[in-house]
Amino acid sequence: MSRVGIEAMNVFGGSAVLDVMQLARHRELDLTRLNNLLMKEKTVALPFEDPVTFGANAARPLLDRMSEEEKGRIELLITCTESGFDFSKSASTYLHDQLGLSRNCRMFELKQACYAGTAGLQMACNFILSGTSPGAKALVIATDISRYILEDGDDVAAQDWAYAEPSGGAGAVALLVSDTPHVFQLDVGASGTYGYEVMDTCRPAPDSEAGDVDLSLMSYLDCCEQAYRAYEAKVEGADYRDTFQYLAFHTPFGGMVKGAHRTMMRKVAGARGAEIAEDFERRVAPGIGYCGRVGNIMGATVFLSLAGTICNGAYPDPRRIGLFSYGSGCCSEFYSGVVTPDGAKRLRAMGIEDHFDARYQLSLDEYDQLLRESAFVRVGTRDTVVNQDFVARTARSAQSTSPAAGGSPRLVLRAIKEFHREYAWID
Repeated sequence: MSRVGIEAMNVFGGSAVLDVMQLARHRELDLTRLNNLLMKEKTVALPFEDPVTFGANAARPLLDRMSEEEKGRIELLITCTESGFDFSKSASTYLHDQLGLSRNCRMFELKQACYAGTAGLQMACNFILSGTSPGAKALVIATDISRYILEDGDDVAAQDWAYAEPSGGAGAVALLVSDTPHVFQLDVGASGTYGYEVMDTCRPAPDSEAGDVDLSLMSYLDCCEQAYRAYEAKVEGADYRDTFQYLAFHTPFGGMVKGAHRTMMRKVAGARGAEIAEDFERRVAPGIGYCGRVGNIMGATVFLSLAGTICNGAYPDPRRIGLFSYGSGCCSEFYSGVVTPDGAKRLRAMGIEDHFDARYQLSLDEYDQLLRESAFVRVGTRDTVVNQDFVARTARSAQSTSPAAGGSPRLVLRAIKEFHREYAWID
């Protein structure tokens, strides 16, 4: 069987973060509810950041490591997002331009809520497996933002997003997909999908979100079980407890994953009590650490969990990881792949945690001021010069690779002229 999967990957967790518990106290939220989030900090998208800057800043360090010949073999670019800012023009065109990809490259944008990233990965893998262009590579960029905007006179406590605010993040994960899957080799054909129409969450307008939290939780749990059952039916000998040395979940917040894993261990594996808690710490917890430092980034979150699993897990020999991807509305998939000791070493060399540590720590006053000034660029803006106040303050966040590698430039949004977005790379 042909080999395919992730040759290289990188995470960009933004330029600035906010302490979640400080925010909760500031908002006078119920801290017992917040403890269940298993969140430490959340990325805040600044005025000069959008899905393009996040995606480009995730992908640039991967391309900087490639020769021009290798870069020229990227023949497919898929952007996966529910944060698109144009109902016609794909964000892929901006990414293609800013990353300097070949003009003989197919590009488009995918939308299926938080499932979009997995849809992009599977589509890219099938392109490679088709053999229609031997040696070709694909670049999949999952990029999303959550933004909360206050109009003059609005009361923060009265907002229907008051409890979603602490877990809503921003960021991107870039995946280089090829037939040399150094980081993650996909188990070809080993997947189970499950989906149906449900109005659990939606974006009725580009800058707003709505939904039913309880319905979303029940749909997530239902899909987790049924997608795995579909996987089990296709993969002979599959066992939820024993087949996978690690598990990576789409992580809206850590407590949701903990509940889903507990349910799966009870219903599918027949486990109880202390065994479930031990299994969570051993197989699942390594993957939620990064999610707890960025927040929910929709289609990229399952890959953020995968990155955490690879970087924080132990790989004395090849280990199989089971992934559960869920997108509201809904579509879900359970699939798997293998990570080798070399693959873990390669991803750790990207310095993802160094990047997280280098981000600017927003004060609560700075954060509230950003919300109240409505300094963010609204979808549909025709002409504007973008607020650059935080560019200098967040300069260290450009270290999206390990310090030893010298870092990469950072892309920022400068202006919009006649709806066209203008960007610049800065050191």
